[in-house]
Formats: sequence, structure tokens, C-alpha cells
Amino acid sequence: MISAEKLRVLQDTFGSKLQENVKLSNFTTMNVGGPADALIIAQNAEELAYMVAEVWKLDLPLHVLGGGSNLLVSDLGLSGVTIINHAHNIKINTKSPPYTVWAESGALMVNLGRKLTLRGLKGMEWAATIPGSVGGAVYGNAGAFGKDTCCDLISADILHRVFGREIWQCERLDYTYRASKLKRDDEPAVVLSALFRVEMGDTEEIQKEIDSYRQRRSKIQPPGASVGSVFRNPEGNSAGRLIEQAGLKGKTIGGAIISPKHANFIINQNHASAQDIFDLVLLVRNTVHEKFGVSLVP
Repeated sequence: MISAEKLRVLQDTFGSKLQENVKLSNFTTMNVGGPADALIIAQNAEELAYMVAEVWKLDLPLHVLGGGSNLLVSDLGLSGVTIINHAHNIKINTKSPPYTVWAESGALMVNLGRKLTLRGLKGMEWAATIPGSVGGAVYGNAGAFGKDTCCDLISADILHRVFGREIWQCERLDYTYRASKLKRDDEPAVVLSALFRVEMGDTEEIQKEIDSYRQRRSKIQPPGASVGSVFRNPEGNSAGRLIEQAGLKGKTIGGAIISPKHANFIINQNHASAQDIFDLVLLVRNTVHEKFGVSLVP
């Protein structure tokens, strides 16, 4: 809970932009999540930076949500302040090489991929099928079809609670599989925007490649409300295959089900609670470890 004194400061600072006790199920792809104590929406990177800095001044818990994918919010909600990141401006540079695209962290990867395709720019076709935001991709090294964010990222504009606002070159983020320095070390920082390298290409060929990726996804990935893949693939193995071999495909708890189509997906099929989903996650981790000695990482 936010104290009455700090709540008054938030109200004075953000005025009508501040909302209280807003259900976060409206902002997550799994369609679950209890209320946020306080919620504000950032419309651009500068506004996001200002909001984050003001919340840090009050030393309140802070959560920044982008596309709301890859995320499970408790039924109890989130304490402190939640910022919904709608900063989605995209700028493409094709005046002279090296060609680049700059995107605010709330921009959706699918929209970024669409704009690049329309301009005949290649290199990030994989991103056009990622259900998440640029900020989430930078933070978690999102990837698909053999490529990761770190393959194309040049730099990111980072607001760090300790170091202030800085441009971090890709190398400083120290990327590993589905992780960065920020994520591994749980550093108090927010991604404001990112700069990626792209190349000139043929629009028709780029679209064909994106279409092939979408077809591959639709064949193996189930529809419905989910967080995407729940577990990382262990080295040399597949999380989905291990879960299926453990006999958990189709297992349900409450309104949540381990997808019969792809075992590394949990679907909210019937008004599931976050606890239903979390209990399935724990069941999978425990069962796979007992049967195969493998500790799956969410």
C-alpha cells in the first residue's frame, strides 16, 4: 500500500493521469492480474523517463509494463506504482549507410517489423512475429528463428537509478540466451529507446520471409491468452518436449491448461486466476525435475 502522504505527492505530480486500483488483467496477454495501487500511462520516452524519476524520488516500488506478454501478475496485484509504457515512436534512417531504425521502448515488435517491411529494410524479419515491446526485447534478449535482439541492436537509451541516463552500447548489456545484464542482475533501470541496424532489401522477399515465420508459428503455437513460451529451452533440449514426455500435456488446474498443441504454453482457457497458472508452472518444474533431473527456468 502507498501511504496517504506519498499518494498525495503522486496526485500533485501526475494529476488526472494517476489512476488507482486499476485491474492489471486489462494490460497482460494472459488476461490475469489484480489491481495496481497506482497506475500511470507514459505516451513517449521523455514522459516515461520523467515518470520513472519522480517515482524513484518517493522510493516507491515501481513496475513498468510494455506489451504485457512474458509476464504473470499476481491476483493480489502490484504494490507501489505501475507505469504502462505506450511510448511507441519509430524513426527510420535511410539517408546514408549504415541504415538504422530507432524505436521507443513501448513500440511493439510487430509494428516495428511492419514499418521496416514497407520501407524495404531487412535484417529484423524475425521481430515481426514477436508478441512484445522493444523494451522487453532489449531487456530479455527476445528472439526467434535463430536470431536474438543482440544480433541487431546497436545501443539502448537506459535510465538507471544509480548511473542516471546513459546510452548503453550493445556490448555493455552483456547478452546471453534470453537475458541481459539488466535482467540477470535485476538492476534498477528502465529501457527508454533502442537503435537497431538494418539493410536495404526487397520488400516482396522480406514479406515472404515474414509470412513463412508466421506460418511456422501458427502450425506449432496455440491460440488463446498466454504469456508465450513459459520456459527457456535447456541446452541441447526442448522444454516443450520434456513437458510432453513428463505426461503433462493437457493438464488443467482451475481455468488454466497446458496446451495440448504445444506443452511449453499455458493457456487461460476459462477465466483462470494467476494462481491457477502459477500452480501449473510449479507442477511442470517439479515433475520435469523429478523425472529427468532438469531444472526448467521460466
